[in-house]
Parts: sequence; structure tokens; C-alpha cells
Amino acid sequence: MVKEIERTGIPVVHICTVVPISLTVGANRIVPAIAIPHPLGNPALEAADEKKLRREIVEKSLHALTVEVTGQTVFED
Repeated sequence: MVKEIERTGIPVVHICTVVPISLTVGANRIVPAIAIPHPLGNPALEAADEKKLRREIVEKSLHALTVEVTGQTVFED
């Protein structure tokens, strides 16, 4: 799905828990998530810490949208 959306000229970030799957399906901008049951958070954290973690993932994803890529790129730290 991400490749089809990008073909229309709309950049897409694939936030995923299993990066090799995203690479296999051909996503160009990949941001690793936390874990399969909780991709965008960690319920074991205190509320403030989890909010910070979620914000970091969203900010990394927004940054990935602004970067010109020529192929598959994994945006880690």
C-alpha cells in the first residue's frame, strides 16, 4: 500500500515493528516501532515517559517525510 501511495507523489512513512517485512514490501521511509503488541508505546512506562516516547516516534516520522530518499531508508535514532 505504501508504494502505491508514493507513486501518486505523496510521501509515506511506514512505522513498523518488524523492519524486514517493511523492506520486503518495498517501503521507502521506515521508522522502527516499539513492539508488536504496542507499536507506538510502552504501557510499562509512566504516563509522562510513554508520552515522550510516542512524541519521539512521531517526530522521527515527520522528519522522515521531509527527507528526500532514493531508495529504502530506515530512520533509526
